[in-house]
Amino acid sequence: MRLGGGRARERQRVYRLCSLLLCYPDEDLLAARGELAEAAAGETAPPVARALAQLFEWWAVTEPLVLQQHYVETFDLDKRCGLYLSFYGEGERRERGLALLRLKRMYRAAGLPLEGSELPDYLPVMLEFAGSAPSGRGEIVLREHRPALELLRESLHRRETPYAHVLDAVCLTLGSPSAADRARALALAAAEPPTELVGLDSPPGLTVEAGT
Repeated sequence: MRLGGGRARERQRVYRLCSLLLCYPDEDLLAARGELAEAAAGETAPPVARALAQLFEWWAVTEPLVLQQHYVETFDLDKRCGLYLSFYGEGERRERGLALLRLKRMYRAAGLPLEGSELPDYLPVMLEFAGSAPSGRGEIVLREHRPALELLRESLHRRETPYAHVLDAVCLTLGSPSAADRARALALAAAEPPTELVGLDSPPGLTVEAGT
């Protein structure tokens, strides 16, 4: 590793970087393309750097408006590519509300309470947490959602979008999925996309408050 602190710190840098790369490519993010590409090349392990380089190569030659349209079409309009990980298994059932509540409590217990209006299962939020949480707590969160990560990764590859390589980078840090994770991902893939009953708000009968 090029910077001190061991493999755990390297993984955390990957998570923070991938968190940014999965956000909407607004003007500020696109203005930082060169800086982010340098960070990916200089501060990550070679397999991760190679994966992310494929995204940066596309970013470098594509017009901002095209990048923004692609992002919306990929993550906002295709339910198989949504960035809200607990939605894949639970949809808008009460169980998803409980999963969101548990995540918020995990964030607070690690000293990193969720701020703002975004839901705690939003992948950029989860990656930001994994990049900052102490004692490997953030990585635990990602491992618990490995089946959804694998399903999202596969869906992005099927769309042939360069964003698939960001998921490749994340999964490289986690190692190979377990047999149970693979089986669960296959089950999720075989099921119909969950029905979105109430958008991305808390399901009826359960309120996930910011301070909970």
